[in-house]
Amino acid sequence: MIHSISHIIFSPLSGFRLIGLILFLLFGLGSFSYISAQITADRASLEKEKAAIQKRLREFDTILRKTTDEKNVSVKELRALNQKLEEREKFIATINKELQLVNGEINETSVQIKKLNEEFDLLKEEYAQMIYTSYKLNQGVNLITFIFSSATFKQFYMRLKYLKQYSDARKKQVEQMEKVSLELADKQIALEQQKEEQIKVLNQEQEQKKVLDQLKTEQQRMVNTLSQKEEEVRKEIAATKKQQAELNQLIKNVIAEEIRRTKAEEKSPSTPKTEQPKEKNLPEAPKVKNLSVSFSSNKGNIPWPVDNGFITKKYGTYPHPTLKGISETNDGVDIQTNNNAPVKSVFPGTVTKITTVPGMGGTIIIKHGEFYTMYSRLKTIAVKSGEEVQSSTVIGYVYSDEDGYSELHFQTWKGLQVMNPSIWLSSK
Repeated sequence: MIHSISHIIFSPLSGFRLIGLILFLLFGLGSFSYISAQITADRASLEKEKAAIQKRLREFDTILRKTTDEKNVSVKELRALNQKLEEREKFIATINKELQLVNGEINETSVQIKKLNEEFDLLKEEYAQMIYTSYKLNQGVNLITFIFSSATFKQFYMRLKYLKQYSDARKKQVEQMEKVSLELADKQIALEQQKEEQIKVLNQEQEQKKVLDQLKTEQQRMVNTLSQKEEEVRKEIAATKKQQAELNQLIKNVIAEEIRRTKAEEKSPSTPKTEQPKEKNLPEAPKVKNLSVSFSSNKGNIPWPVDNGFITKKYGTYPHPTLKGISETNDGVDIQTNNNAPVKSVFPGTVTKITTVPGMGGTIIIKHGEFYTMYSRLKTIAVKSGEEVQSSTVIGYVYSDEDGYSELHFQTWKGLQVMNPSIWLSSK
């Protein structure tokens, strides 16, 4: 009888089940913790993205509020509204991503709770079996009698060892049950918090959609108004094209003159002869080359020419916002900013040209090795031709029109090749 009871208590299958349960819990909870950590990291990244967009939206509001209240509906106003609408859509898209993550957290937590409940039930069942077996043992034979009735010392030792293992197993079982119980309580609290967060994000999404609908209504109103001013808008487009052509010719002339001057210096008897440059590139003197390499290596990290602002007119060719079949071309970017905002050099260089272009106000061209930057629509100039400037040196102040709009026109060139300024400027 004693032999049969010891076989029941110390069945290998029972021990393997216990070990299996504990290992499953440990690895299972570890996996859940990893997934939760990943979701938390994604949430943190989204929160950072949301904060950046909210900052840009506040910048939009601040700049647009400072324009004249009694202004006529204009293409400039429509472009500014379009950019604000686009930023608002980005914000809603970010909120939707956050909502998806919150829902993912809720689902993941629910799965964890279900698994923990299942494991808790198994642990209780295992523990109940241990108690039942212990009860049967106590009913059938006294433990001391069980030990000292051993036929050999080896059997005596093994029975002591079995009893100790059995006692330790029961303690571990209780500890594991307590651990799972606490984990369940924590998961339930986390689930309630996640559901509250879900409601919060949903409300935020609904609020932003209302604002977006208002912006779209305002956008359509502007489009309708400007459509009735087709002749006026066409004249504005023609004037802008003419101004753009004059600016392009201006900077091309400046660069071409720089190439001719440098070539003449190279042919001078006092200057060693060097390999002739290609037609569209400037000669690569050591200083020019070093500055060119430095400018090129900062692609995507060059500071904006104004502290606050947003691009209202992008680089390239695209459809006009109100006139069907009409396209616009911009060789730079137009940045709306605060009234009388200081305009800064985006990189160390030399002021090569200062002039005034009809319709574009004061214009400054700065040379950065073989690269050039151009700043137009300036009200006042704060530098002189030939002056060395550093990054963030104030070179002038932006002009504001009769409606209070302050827009800087900014271009980047490499030799005689115009480039998209957006790919050079740092992201905001």
